Amino acid sequence: MDYSNIRVKKPWGSEYLIHQSKHAATWCLDMVFNEKTSLHCHPKKKTGFLLLEGEVEIDLGFYEKKFLKAPDKIMLRPGLFHATKAISKNGAKILEIESPIDKEDLVRFKDNYGRQNKPYEGKDMMTKLTDDDVLFLDPKINTHNVYKIGDRQIKLEIYNEKKYLIEKKENTIFAILDGGLSSDDNKLVLSPGDIVRYDTIIKLCEVFKISNQITFLSIET
Repeated sequence: MDYSNIRVKKPWGSEYLIHQSKHAATWCLDMVFNEKTSLHCHPKKKTGFLLLEGEVEIDLGFYEKKFLKAPDKIMLRPGLFHATKAISKNGAKILEIESPIDKEDLVRFKDNYGRQNKPYEGKDMMTKLTDDDVLFLDPKINTHNVYKIGDRQIKLEIYNEKKYLIEKKENTIFAILDGGLSSDDNKLVLSPGDIVRYDTIIKLCEVFKISNQITFLSIET
């Protein structure tokens, strides 16, 4: 299904597709205070969260919890059951990067709203976006576009030279949307869906090359 220009209503708030590359889909989640997603996993996809606003509590598997306060990030491996709860009074806003692209790659284990074992929401839970909803558009090569969601500035950047990565500020978080960094035999060591900090980028750039070009979101903490 084509999710372009659609907002999906959820018991915990809503989400919409803000950007899609060849290998990753980025969703913008608006979470309501004290509401929680289902405890679910994606058997095939890796998932990265960029927390733009608010605070969240994340269940990781069945026994561990992690607390994030914006701006922050987390990556989830394929198959890891997880649930996210907004614990700040004004709710939370999250960018969720999924790779590969497959909205049906979803298994719900437990849900506060009776959706366990059910698939992704149907058309009856979907509405059209408004002119106020931000959409990310790809810039030209070796340039970037700047967007603002709430009080947070986000850049969408595309480069084919490592110098642009190295020149970023030390407090930058990178969310990879397409391409990445690869070995000499073209094996990706940083790929779509990965979210890393500047210090990791610097280490990887010492050894590895940009694979054709790299597309990523960046925020400063």
